Amino acid sequence: MPIYEYQCTNCGCRVEMMQKITDESLQQCPSCKGLLRRLMSLTSFQLKGSGWYATDYKDKGKKDKGEKPAEKSEVKADKKSEETGTA
Repeated sequence: MPIYEYQCTNCGCRVEMMQKITDESLQQCPSCKGLLRRLMSLTSFQLKGSGWYATDYKDKGKKDKGEKPAEKSEVKADKKSEETGTA
């Protein structure tokens, strides 16, 4: 469950509350009964290591197929010579 942080608009008191995402936001300060607003805080979740970026997966499909760009151009040249009737 995430920890939400709230601050009172009246007294400035900060409150941390562990809540489900589906739970309603807190509305009332526990100390002065003023209006609370939810704060945005930093997370401790970090993605480290390889495999987390689109560029990490870009070349894996080409290596698995075993195809080389030079082989493709040779095949195209052979097809053109067959169409024109020259060898």
